[in-house]
Amino acid sequence: MKITVKDGTEIYYKDWGSGQPLFFHHGWPLTSDDWDAQMMFFAEKGFRVIAHDRRGHGRSTQTAMGNDMDTYAADVAELTSFLDLKNAIHIGHSTGGGEVIRYVAKYGQDRVSKAVLISSVTPVMLQSESNPVGAPMAIFDEIRLNTATRRQEYFKEFTIPFFGYNRDGAKTSEGIQDNWWRQGMMGGIKAQYDCIKAFSETDFTEDLKSVELPVLVMHGEDDQIVPFPISAQKAVKLLKRGTLISYPGFPHGMPTTESATINADLLSFINS
Repeated sequence: MKITVKDGTEIYYKDWGSGQPLFFHHGWPLTSDDWDAQMMFFAEKGFRVIAHDRRGHGRSTQTAMGNDMDTYAADVAELTSFLDLKNAIHIGHSTGGGEVIRYVAKYGQDRVSKAVLISSVTPVMLQSESNPVGAPMAIFDEIRLNTATRRQEYFKEFTIPFFGYNRDGAKTSEGIQDNWWRQGMMGGIKAQYDCIKAFSETDFTEDLKSVELPVLVMHGEDDQIVPFPISAQKAVKLLKRGTLISYPGFPHGMPTTESATINADLLSFINS
């Protein structure tokens, strides 16, 4: 299904089942398909499960403009209003975690009951004078260069640290890697390039501070993409009602590789 938002962009979304709505927000450079393990699990538990392809990604319009966190959140606000979601729980992975907290802070507090940030880019990724522990700009410039010039090969390489397949004893899955690559290559290269700035430079500090709702922060301690000390460890301290679960040895892509554990902890938080 698709909705056309106010600037003419078509946003693709899935909406399955009935019951309390759970809205899933994917990471860069992926699609709503990245939530397969969660969508199936929670649909079978009697929840209404919704996930969209962010503008520029997947089956949504390959936008040249509006590839920034404020527009992403505004798109979600239009979709949740169109679907008239109430008492929803918004769950975001990586870039999607930033999208969740920006949406909840700006638009969602009347429609949202709880939020979850998984392997999230919050509060801010980029190193600066005010954030000396962040990642240096050179890292994000390298991601930009590789995305712009050799996306096909780079997206294959990116899966290795994403899922922790470079660690001793890791059991790799070619199917998981191929599915990640498939999702990435569905998106628009310009939108994905622009999104790197959105996920690395957007500062979510004030969003985190302003949210009054319960927020669960879940993060792998061996996350090589969004390192735990610069993200979850800081983000939970900014939240009024934040709870942290950290997972020794879990990678950035833990909703896929460790879905049984993640789904069980999500269900416990949702039912709490």
